[in-house]
Amino acid sequence: MNKRACVSAEQPQIRPYVLSLSSEARAVLKRQRPCCLWLTGLSGAGKSTLANLLELRLYELGMHTFVLDGDNVRSGLCRDLGMGVEARKENIRRMAEVARLMVDAGLLVIVSAISPFRVDRDAARALFAPGQFIEVYVSTPFDTCAQRDPKGLYRAALEGRIKDFTGLDSPYEVPLHADCEIDTSTVELPEAIRRLLQLLERQ
Repeated sequence: MNKRACVSAEQPQIRPYVLSLSSEARAVLKRQRPCCLWLTGLSGAGKSTLANLLELRLYELGMHTFVLDGDNVRSGLCRDLGMGVEARKENIRRMAEVARLMVDAGLLVIVSAISPFRVDRDAARALFAPGQFIEVYVSTPFDTCAQRDPKGLYRAALEGRIKDFTGLDSPYEVPLHADCEIDTSTVELPEAIRRLLQLLERQ
């Protein structure tokens, strides 16, 4: 076989196909402005609870939505990844790429992920058009999250059974320019959802 006739797996000839139907047209069909609402914060901060309740409220308002939850994505798309630093970065990269595709499809996407590193969140933001990425810092303190400990992770980490645990022996880098900050230890859930809806309306 002529080697020149073959395309090497190491050098794929990738040429994105330009689709006739634009993301703007998809958004018009759904009568909404698509965006990605990215919830970041410690484990147990309340991200998944907020994402779930917000999606229910948006559904009641007739909006087209989808939630990308960190644990749910880990059970499928990212189940091949470990919990080391590089694997966690790749996990966030994949979530961001999927979220962008969903925004292109015209959806309001809510991402719930610890996403501890600023560089990864900034890379996620860079995938979207201006105004399409909304960063929400769920700033519930470490002590409150550890007391809640819904998955038993804090206890395991404090006992040394889990290594590189965010907020303990692995850093969480606080957002410097979050679009919204919510501490679920002081803000009741109905008020938190009201603030997130207002944030979406402003966008």
